[in-house]
Amino acid sequence: MTINIQTQSSLNTDRIIPFAQTESLADQLAELARQIGLPASMLQRDFKADARENLVFYGTEGRKTYLLGLGKEPQSMNWLRAFRKLFFDQRDKLPAEVAIDLTAFDATVVEAVVLGVRGGGYDLRLYQTDKAEGPVFFSDAGHLTLVVRPDQQQTAHQAVSQGEAIAQTQREMMDLMNAPANYKTPQTLADWTIKSGQQHGYAVTILDKAELEKQGLGALLSVSQGSDVPPVLIIAEYKPEGVAQARNVGLVGKGVTFDTGGVSIKTSANMHLMKSDMGGAAAVLGTVELAAKLKLPVHVIGIVPSTENSTDGRSTKPGDVVTSYSGKTIEVIDTDAEGRVILADGLGYMIRNFQPDTLIDLATLTGSVIATLGYHAAGLFTPNDKLATQLTTAADRTGERIWRLPVWDVYKEDIKSDVADVKNFHGKPINGAIAAAKFLEFFTDGHPAWAHLDIAGTAFADTEFGSQKNATGFGIRLLIDFLQNIE
Repeated sequence: MTINIQTQSSLNTDRIIPFAQTESLADQLAELARQIGLPASMLQRDFKADARENLVFYGTEGRKTYLLGLGKEPQSMNWLRAFRKLFFDQRDKLPAEVAIDLTAFDATVVEAVVLGVRGGGYDLRLYQTDKAEGPVFFSDAGHLTLVVRPDQQQTAHQAVSQGEAIAQTQREMMDLMNAPANYKTPQTLADWTIKSGQQHGYAVTILDKAELEKQGLGALLSVSQGSDVPPVLIIAEYKPEGVAQARNVGLVGKGVTFDTGGVSIKTSANMHLMKSDMGGAAAVLGTVELAAKLKLPVHVIGIVPSTENSTDGRSTKPGDVVTSYSGKTIEVIDTDAEGRVILADGLGYMIRNFQPDTLIDLATLTGSVIATLGYHAAGLFTPNDKLATQLTTAADRTGERIWRLPVWDVYKEDIKSDVADVKNFHGKPINGAIAAAKFLEFFTDGHPAWAHLDIAGTAFADTEFGSQKNATGFGIRLLIDFLQNIE
């Protein structure tokens, strides 16, 4: 499917007209009714522009017009979700050519519209053998026209370009997250990153198991002990050309490609969803690729410690003490709190080898953050007020919401160990996400601009694509917006 920008709408295609719930809605519908020869009262009665509401009618030439509701004061995510649902629900009924009339809006909405349309074409049936031929609109023959005002053309073209870049990367990350463990190992993530780096011009280094042992990444190695699949540390580095003293941002993402819980094994009810435990890795790898694709003037380093957390006779046992890359020791109380353990090595490696100005880690880390914030926001943990404001502003702009939770030193007691420098689990039914954040902070060496994002409830969620939870691509748009606006 291709996308182009026009300033005039054609009557020879099906068209979509979005409406926000405003005081002028009745007048807008009356004007549309006049243009198409329908009674104004009919449109005003049947369409209220509620979020994701749609009304379809046929014109004189047999072409369909869709009225799409956006709700009150729609933000970026409202646009994205409204268009995604419409195009997903109607994907098999859409003709090859469709137009969207955006002349009533500023072209800054175009990126979200593109992401919504592309998202509507996502196919979760990755391994089904009896799939029918895909919808014609989302094939190579498909064509989308965005109709904008003449003064909005340049902005619209830029938004389409960025939206297309984000959509492609997000789709690949969603495919990786939705892939089961027998199709996705740590080496799979490494191979994807190598290919992406070659294609988009950024450096990639992979530390294999032998190199991890040589360099002493004992925390990552301890989690991998119960699996036949070897761990890796993925290092992806994008340096902008011609930018003197570019700001240096380090991103660390949890890359557990399947999590059984280890010896502290999970219950079987939802274990199959633990293929998603590399959501932080997906956000980091996707962001580095996009930074290179968009040629952002920021030096971005992504580090992903990746492993399976499985169980056999070699597995790390509760009570074991392991030595991390930084030299600090960890008492493993719960082997199902493995994400923070591998992130300890990722953070330590980042700080020692790259000294980033800003350090952000992302992980599908705790059920506690879901109990706190549900599935609508990720947890933000940072002692840095300025960084918290910048990340929250990016989250508000993109609709990938985050909410700040405390990392006060009164919570240090939760990670105190009697036999090691720190323990990985406090064993309490309270403040689990905060305790995990305090554990990670211990391995940042007091970095002045560190933030942790617990994306457990937002990276893998209920969507229109399937009957059970699946990947959302959460974190990529948030981080790209943050990088584009970083001070």
